[in-house]
Amino acid sequence: MSDPTPFPLRRWAMIVGPGLALYFLPLPAFTATQQHLLAIFVATILALIVRPVPMGVSVMIGATLLLLTDTLPVDTVMSGFGHPTVWLMFSAFLFARAITTTGLGGRIAYLFISRFGQTSLTLGYSVAVSDLVLAPVVPSDTARGGGIMAPIVRNLAQALGSEPGPTANRIGTYLTLVGFHCTYAASAMFLTGMAANPLIAHFAKTIAGVELTWGRWALAAAVPGLCTFAIVPWLLHQLSPPDLRETEHARAHARGKLQQLGPMNRKERLLVGIMLVVVSGWITAPWHGLGNTAVALGGVCVILLVRVVSWEELLGDKRAWDSLIWFAVLLMMAEQLNEQGVIGLISSTVFSQMQGWPWPLAMAALAVAYLYAHYTFASMTAHVSALYPGFLAAALAAGVPPALAVWPLAFFSNLNAGITHYGTGSAPVYFGAGYVSQGDWWSIGFIVSVVNVAIWLGVGLPWWHAIGLW
Repeated sequence: MSDPTPFPLRRWAMIVGPGLALYFLPLPAFTATQQHLLAIFVATILALIVRPVPMGVSVMIGATLLLLTDTLPVDTVMSGFGHPTVWLMFSAFLFARAITTTGLGGRIAYLFISRFGQTSLTLGYSVAVSDLVLAPVVPSDTARGGGIMAPIVRNLAQALGSEPGPTANRIGTYLTLVGFHCTYAASAMFLTGMAANPLIAHFAKTIAGVELTWGRWALAAAVPGLCTFAIVPWLLHQLSPPDLRETEHARAHARGKLQQLGPMNRKERLLVGIMLVVVSGWITAPWHGLGNTAVALGGVCVILLVRVVSWEELLGDKRAWDSLIWFAVLLMMAEQLNEQGVIGLISSTVFSQMQGWPWPLAMAALAVAYLYAHYTFASMTAHVSALYPGFLAAALAAGVPPALAVWPLAFFSNLNAGITHYGTGSAPVYFGAGYVSQGDWWSIGFIVSVVNVAIWLGVGLPWWHAIGLW
C-alpha cells in the first residue's frame, strides 16, 4: 500500500537549493572542508525549520552526507554521542518521563491551584509557579508546557465555564496566555529547563571559555527570572483581562483532582527524594567535582533500581531517544564549525560593521537582534544551533567581556519563544486550544518580549555584575 502522505517537494526545494548553492558556488574565503561543512549544516538547519521529515531524520541525513562527501571522518561524525552534554540532556528527559508517568507533575500543579487559586490573578500565578517548580527536572517546554501544564490549563478553563468562542474571555484566554508565557520563562531559569540549554553551555565553554554550571545558571537567572514571574502574569491580566475574577470553583476542582489522585504513592515519594538529591548534586557540583552528567546518570540509575520507572518504559520513551540522536549530531556539527574556523570567519565578515561600537551598545544590539531573529524559527534548538555561536563570537569580537557575553544570548534563547505561535513545541499546543486569536497572540507576544528584554537587560546586567559573573 502506498503512503498517502504526499512528498513535500516544495519544502525539500527550500532545503536542497540553498545547500547545493553553498556547496558548489565559489567562496574564496573558505577552504573546501569549511564550505562543505557549512553547506550541510545550513541545509540541516533549514530542514529543522521547514520540517519535511522528523528532526531526527533530518540530522541523520546531515550526518550521512558529511560521511558520503568525505567532509569529516566517521570518528568525528559519531563523536557527539560520547559527549557528556548529550547524556545530561538525555537523563533529564528520563526524569521528565518519571514525573509524567507517576502523575507527580499534575499533583504539583493541582496542589498550587488548590492553595492559591482564589482569584483569576492568583490562579494565573499558581499556573506560573507550578511550571517553575517542574522546570529544573523537565527539560523540554514541549513536555512540561504542552504535555503537563496545557491539559491542566484547558481542564481548569472548562471547569470554570470557559470554552473557545464566546466564553473564551471568561478565563480561558488569560490562563492560556499565562501558561504559555511562563513555560518558556521557566525554561530560561535552569540549565536543565530546555533541551538546548546544555548545548548553550557547551558553546559558552568552547567559544568563550566560560563554564555555565547548573548552580551558576540558576543564580544568574534568579533575580531577572523572578521579576518576570512577578510581572508577566499581572501584565497579561491587564492586556487580556478575564471576565471571571473570583475563581473559588477552580480551587474546588483542583481539590477534587487531588482526591482522585489520593495520597502520594511509593513511586512519587521515592521520585521526590531522588530529585531533591539530584538537584542538590547539581548545585554542589563545584564542591564535589562529579559534574552535572554524572549526578544525572546516578539519579537515572536509582530511579531504575527502585523501579519508579521500569527499563521497558525507558526503552519506550521515543522523545528521549529521538532527542539523543538529533542533539548529538547537532552538537557535533556546531563544534566542528567552531573548530574548523567557520564561525569565526562568518562572524568577522557579517558583523564587521559593528567594529568601533562601544561594547555595551554592541551587546544590546546583538541580544535584541538574536531574540527577534526567532520570527524565522520554529525550534529553539535550531535557533541555538544556527545562531548562538556566531552571535557569541561577534560579541567577543566587539569587545564584550566573555563572562558577560554568554548570558543575554543564553537567556534570550528561551525568551524568544513567546513572539509567535510556532516558535517552540508548546506554542502550537496552547495556541491550538483556540482561546487566543493569532493577531492577539502575536501582538501580546511582542509586548511581553519587550518587557522581558527590559527585565533581563535592565535587571540582569547589574545583578550579574553584583554576583561577580563579569
